[in-house]
Amino acid sequence: MSRSQVRSWGGFPDRPQTLHGLAHRHAACEALRSIADRHGSTLPFGNGRSYGDSCLAASRHVVGTRMLDRFLAADWTTGRVAAEAGMTLAELLAVSIPRGWFLPVTPGTRFVTLGGAIANDVHGKNHHVRGTFGRHVTDFRLARSDRPSMTCSATKNAELYAATIGGLGLTGLITDASLQLMPIGSALMRMSARPFRDLAAFFELSAQLDPRHEYTVSWFDCLASGRNRGRGVHFAADHAPDGPLIAASKRCLSVPFTPPWSPVNGLTLSVFNTLYRFAHRKPRDTLVACEPYFYPLDRIGHWNRLYGARGFQQFQCVIPEAAAVEGIGALLDAVAASGSGSFLAVLKRCGSISSPGLLSFPMAGTSLALDFAQTNSLASLLSRLDAIVRDHGGRLYPAKDAHMTGADFRRAYPRWQAVEHYRDPAIHSSFWDRVTQ
Repeated sequence: MSRSQVRSWGGFPDRPQTLHGLAHRHAACEALRSIADRHGSTLPFGNGRSYGDSCLAASRHVVGTRMLDRFLAADWTTGRVAAEAGMTLAELLAVSIPRGWFLPVTPGTRFVTLGGAIANDVHGKNHHVRGTFGRHVTDFRLARSDRPSMTCSATKNAELYAATIGGLGLTGLITDASLQLMPIGSALMRMSARPFRDLAAFFELSAQLDPRHEYTVSWFDCLASGRNRGRGVHFAADHAPDGPLIAASKRCLSVPFTPPWSPVNGLTLSVFNTLYRFAHRKPRDTLVACEPYFYPLDRIGHWNRLYGARGFQQFQCVIPEAAAVEGIGALLDAVAASGSGSFLAVLKRCGSISSPGLLSFPMAGTSLALDFAQTNSLASLLSRLDAIVRDHGGRLYPAKDAHMTGADFRRAYPRWQAVEHYRDPAIHSSFWDRVTQ
């Protein structure tokens, strides 16, 4: 196995990992045993797009799956595909879009692996319509250190199937999976952009437009306060019925190096937010390519470097429906008062469609996501935000987290003990150590 050094996408905590590259899926069980025998434990590692420490092994030795990137089967009449777990969603879409098929659920980046999408049970802008990624995975092969590789589905090894979807890579290494795609008539999106004046207007607009569209998401001005608290732009979209079926274009820009400090600060955020609001000051309906709608940050290579050498943390929570107006308002007040935040500040209402996974993040309510440059004062802000989430019955997203307390995790995810029961004895992560011990 090849070796190299890898980190999480957020760069915090700064715990470099030795990556042991896995070249053949049939060698996965032995790789788990071998690394654990030598280093105490290991963890599957895909393309390194998890922000916090859920992708970091407690031993700092991970099993890399990116070389497992082959299609195993594809039926382009039904949209059923099987592929190795190291294939990225971008690689899958490059083949499926020209044939008229798209992912039924996609996160905000197409550079995650298929295995990573399952292990984190990712969600997207259409959670209110199609739920999480795991709902569309018909089966997968799971390699473990303590038994032969096995097929898991809703009817076969069903307990491991549920524990693995959203199970953060702890139950074994997914070597390959079968996925049901959704048909599309075009790679273009019919998108509407509607500015809103404050948080109350967001909820009104969301209630009106979300049921009418496949995809919805909102950007908000994280620095706005007072009567402007929560002002932003609501984006709704559907696949255009006709048009070209062209796969993703290449990146336009790339951040060439990591600056010693972050240029993301109150001044640059204020300028950006003013310009962004001006660009979307009037309602508009337009046709756009699917990439800028689904993956705006993917067009900037190494955009995580913008947060400086200390890295960044993403705060993403969901507040249940009954408490969403009050809870999200309190969170926005705290963020605005801090003067911190990110260019991509996201509000999204999630639906009530349940996931087959035990640790799935979304629930009926409103999700808020913000990136924060790592600073000495960030821990204090995150503690205040966590308290608001706790008081309103919400929870944080493990795939993006680097600070959640064990008490908050165990309260929000009571089925964690079932995942611990099915955890592979050779696998342990920094995240799991932090929230369960």
